Amino acid sequence: MRPLLLIAGLFAGLAQAAEPLTIDVHRDANCGCCKGWISHLQANGFTVNDHVETDMHAVKERLGVPERLGSCHTGVIDGKFVEGHVPAADILKLRERPDLLGIAAPGMPTGSPGMERGNIRDAYQVIGLDAQGGESVVSSYPGN
Repeated sequence: MRPLLLIAGLFAGLAQAAEPLTIDVHRDANCGCCKGWISHLQANGFTVNDHVETDMHAVKERLGVPERLGSCHTGVIDGKFVEGHVPAADILKLRERPDLLGIAAPGMPTGSPGMERGNIRDAYQVIGLDAQGGESVVSSYPGN
């Protein structure tokens, strides 16, 4: 009986690991770079629920995204915000950080996912926001 339970547990874990991650993305209808970020997420195994919004300011306010961390689109995964052109790898880091309310790549840095411009890359950071309003660097990306 015990080996059967171990095997059942193993298969249950594999089934969970195979489930795609789902993220809701809120964006303006006319934003092309938002579509580029969505493509980046999909290429990295995310299932994207695309929400075209008429008032992104209201969406950001409702989700608790500070203006200083703002960008053009806002994602939501596991109840946490993902603001701007955050790489998929950093979204996975966010899922492992219960201390954070969300993460952001402020502005629209050239070379970030959805903002590719040939070999041009701006240096930028992905910033985490905690419940007390404190910010920390989750990742740094060099420019050229």
